[in-house]
Parts: sequence; structure tokens; C-alpha cells
Amino acid sequence: MELNGIIKDIKVNDDVWFDNVTVITKEVKVMARYTDDEIRNLPKITCKIAGEYLGISSVAVSIGMRNNLLPIGFAVHHEERDRTYAESWSYHIVAERLIAYKYGKINEVHVQNIEKNLAVIAEKFDELRQDLVFILSEDADQQT
Repeated sequence: MELNGIIKDIKVNDDVWFDNVTVITKEVKVMARYTDDEIRNLPKITCKIAGEYLGISSVAVSIGMRNNLLPIGFAVHHEERDRTYAESWSYHIVAERLIAYKYGKINEVHVQNIEKNLAVIAEKFDELRQDLVFILSEDADQQT
């Protein structure tokens, strides 16, 4: 590879190749590539990692999540920590949502349906828990 010259045949992915790219810097930045399994096994997925995985910038990930345009997790605004010129946000990126989004198998409507179903499951679970507490309390009353 020659710096400050021409590089031939750079492969970006299977569909994109660049021919005769002129390099005018001594530093070539290469974005890390993650496999689906690597994403699943990460203890925490940052906006930087998600951006590298999707091929976009970490800023695009954070802004997309803040504006509910990127359904890969949750962005939480911590208003109590905001300063005069900066806002405080935290991000929770769900591996399976990120992977599904990359392959075009998830959209906001799909996410909303998943969340509604999870809410119904949680409600039913709570009802079952209350029934179990009631049954156990009746059983305890009968034993005394």
C-alpha cells in the first residue's frame, strides 16, 4: 500500500468496490466488523459498536434512537443531568433487535407489536402471581 498515492481495488463489501482511490493522509481508518454471534455475546453494545455493525456513524445511531427512528433499543434522556450546552442520554441496545434491523426484519410497527405483547404477558403474569399469593394465603389460613 502506498501512502499519499493511489490504492487500487478496495473492497468495501461483496457489492461495493472502489478502484483507484487517492489517499491523501497517512492514516487510513478501518471500521471494525462484527459478526452476528459477536454482537450477541457482547456484554454491552455501545452506539459506536452498533454504528460499526450497521455501517453508519455512532452519532447517527444515537440521534436515530433519540428520535425513535432506529428501533434497536432504548434511549433515555436524563434531564436532571443536563447542563447548559449538553444533554445527558444513555442507550440500551438490544442485540437481537440490532441484528434483525440490519437484515431488514424489524421495523417500528413490529417493535410496537412486540412491546404490546410483552405488556400483555407481564399483565397476565402479574394476575397469576396475585392468584398464587391469594391461594397460598388461603392455604395458610386453613392450616392455622
